[in-house]
Amino acid sequence: MQGFGDLLAGYRRFRDKRVSGDERHWAELAEGQSPRAMIVACSDSRVDPATIFDTDPGEIFVVRNVANLVPPYADDGGVHGVSAALEFAVTQLRVPEVMVMGHERCGGIQAALTGVFADAKPGEGGFVARWMAQVDQLAADVAAKDGVGLDAARTLEEAGIRQSLANLRTFPFVAEREARGELVLVGCHFSIGEGKLYVLDEARGEFSPA
Repeated sequence: MQGFGDLLAGYRRFRDKRVSGDERHWAELAEGQSPRAMIVACSDSRVDPATIFDTDPGEIFVVRNVANLVPPYADDGGVHGVSAALEFAVTQLRVPEVMVMGHERCGGIQAALTGVFADAKPGEGGFVARWMAQVDQLAADVAAKDGVGLDAARTLEEAGIRQSLANLRTFPFVAEREARGELVLVGCHFSIGEGKLYVLDEARGEFSPA
């Protein structure tokens, strides 16, 4: 199985370059974590936060999902993976910053914009459609105004980031800490083609290069 063989080769390089000679640091990491930030990022293989921000293990707490979405607060007895990760990072690890990082040419965003999986069953795109239903209204508004091309996708990617930031503020433990100045929320967008990060200025409502 060549794919797994390649991963094992990478693991061996990691052991040789990152672990060997630094065993004490890894032993300290095993005792606990104190990340500088939580990042909600997309599952897309091209946008790894640890690579983009050049961080070491223990520095960032990351949750990844399709299109880096944060659903609104819901105390309904359901199973909420993003909410659980957020709760742990904010209330237990006490991260000082939560970032939502979207990216260029996001497959989930494109699916929402085009409606390609609108009537699909699970296993054929149905799960993607249900998850992306969170931005269906945003997608419909963008498509009606700008179509479904790359510019429209960028608009929806940025709109999704703004919506996720708004949803973060529906969590009482987030809103309370932000109000006290204990937590900062950040939105950003990574351009894969440029290798450039754009940061949202919420006051102006615009994304600018970092």
